[in-house]
Amino acid sequence: MNLISEKELLELVNKISLEFFRKPYIDDVKFNSRLRTTGGRYLPSKRIIELNPKYYYETDMDEFIGIIKHELCHYHLHIEGKGYKHGDPEFKELLRQTGSPRHCKPLPSNSNRRKHTYRCLNCNQVYKRVRRVDLKRYRCGRCRGKLVELK
Repeated sequence: MNLISEKELLELVNKISLEFFRKPYIDDVKFNSRLRTTGGRYLPSKRIIELNPKYYYETDMDEFIGIIKHELCHYHLHIEGKGYKHGDPEFKELLRQTGSPRHCKPLPSNSNRRKHTYRCLNCNQVYKRVRRVDLKRYRCGRCRGKLVELK
């Protein structure tokens, strides 16, 4: 799937804004490929929504639209002078009213990050880690048993 142009992206965001919020989106929106751990962000000082292009490529359109709706919640509440941060009750209520997700799902390309799996010989607790664990130095956090790496 090719990346849509910024003009098409702005039209999509405005369409979603009119449909779910009944208000136009009049500011700028763009893709930001430097975003790594989030689907998007709203910058109140510049009134810009930045979206992670990986979510456009790797997830279905419903997930991408959910991210846009979440960022539009921040945007519209900020414009109205209400609480637009994650902990604010107004924000949580608007998320609920519009059916917007609180968090986005992890990217499919990041799902295989945990390469090392360990199991405790004593209590069978399983640990998944990105980095290797020094088995001579570390023990099970639950029962202090010996860990072995699973292949």
